Amino acid sequence: MHEENKAAQNGCGKIRSGTQNEAALLALMEKTGYSMVQENGQRKFGGPPPGWEGPPPPRGCEVFVGKIPRDMYEDELVPVFERAGKIYEFRLMMEFSGENRGYAFVMYTTKEEAQLAIKILNNYEIRPGKFIGVCVSLDNCRLFIGAIPKEKKKEEILNEMKKVTEGVVDVIVYPNATDKTKNRGFAFVEYESHRAAAMARRRLIPGTFQLWGHTIQVDWADPEKEVDEETMQRVKVLYVRNLMISTTEDTIKAEFNKFKPGVVERVKKLRDYAFVHFFHRDDAIAAMSVMNGKCIDGASIEVTLAKPVNKEGTWKQHFNGQISPSSENLLGFPNKEDGHQKSLGRTASLSVRLNGQQSPGPPEVERCTYPFFPGIKLTPISMYSLKSSHFSSAAMHLDYFCNKNNWAPPEYYLYSTTSQDGKILLVYKVLIPSIADGSQSYFMPDKLCTTVEGAKELAAQFTLLHL
Repeated sequence: MHEENKAAQNGCGKIRSGTQNEAALLALMEKTGYSMVQENGQRKFGGPPPGWEGPPPPRGCEVFVGKIPRDMYEDELVPVFERAGKIYEFRLMMEFSGENRGYAFVMYTTKEEAQLAIKILNNYEIRPGKFIGVCVSLDNCRLFIGAIPKEKKKEEILNEMKKVTEGVVDVIVYPNATDKTKNRGFAFVEYESHRAAAMARRRLIPGTFQLWGHTIQVDWADPEKEVDEETMQRVKVLYVRNLMISTTEDTIKAEFNKFKPGVVERVKKLRDYAFVHFFHRDDAIAAMSVMNGKCIDGASIEVTLAKPVNKEGTWKQHFNGQISPSSENLLGFPNKEDGHQKSLGRTASLSVRLNGQQSPGPPEVERCTYPFFPGIKLTPISMYSLKSSHFSSAAMHLDYFCNKNNWAPPEYYLYSTTSQDGKILLVYKVLIPSIADGSQSYFMPDKLCTTVEGAKELAAQFTLLHL
């Protein structure tokens, strides 16, 4: 048994007194030379450590730790996490009662140490029968702002956000899929730090806050997962966005072949974005440099390297109006990553089986049950105040996505036919009134189901992939 576990067992079954806690923490500080300060509901150990010179470690050096026993503190936790490398800062979230809140953030001095901590300490038995979860912590500096008037330009949105919040670095605005003179009704605001973004979110979150006479929606933007440099060095697929709906795959292939004929292997277009596959990586890099910002059918396109999904991954659908730049052949879902870096427990996802084949399942979520004790206070909330990771159903995800973009709820229309063996087969047609237009009036999958629930899930998944 690990020494840490033995130490933990000694404290298990009896709660340490405040004096014992203080003595243990003082001994830790004396041994390591680190300082410790408690402020704003957290206790910081280090940050910087003794003798540190220069700026703090870059992004990617911090990990999130969950499921920490509430009566466990730095004197037990720090030795465990020091196994992976030198700790720059350990932040334990604290309750007013003196217990910890069950989670912490550990920043190492290098990204390699943070990755090692995830590898060796995720699902680590910190006490008998108590397993902690360790995953990458994303220092989010970006907010999602919804319900923005569609006629507003990037410069107007940027200036307005600078007026009402501090630390604004940039605003990302995407053109409407069918009318490039308008935005999509939302924007992403980039701040200089996580703290600046958090302060802005706090200021903007009340439902009464308005911009241009509109009550806006504010939430954290779903952060993109980082892909390691070694993997990116092998990518030979380009992600092309801001295309016209009417632009064809043949046109895209012809345009990307212009600078060097015959280099494009194939093109896959989905609504107003596409993935361009090249035979060789060097040609993909060259094409990206040449084609970024070029006009195709009157639209100025954006071209970047496609980001592959982790082999263990599933749904890369972000509920912010776009699919994250990842190769479309990785959007098949089965055996892919669940897309939730904080989902520490894994269970089987809901899925639909069609003719012996498994259809795309919705993202997995942690399904844990907790005892409901008498007297527990319950607070009424709206499902739209939750994160997308709280939903395991594609239909719920689609409803959430429409609400977040200030669209009317999706409408489902059920159709049936009869198979050769006499079974009734079902399919849903999905209409989203807010975006219905001449070129895309509805969404309907190309497979039929034997159950109503399966047909609805498949239709919702299909719609999400093509929005």
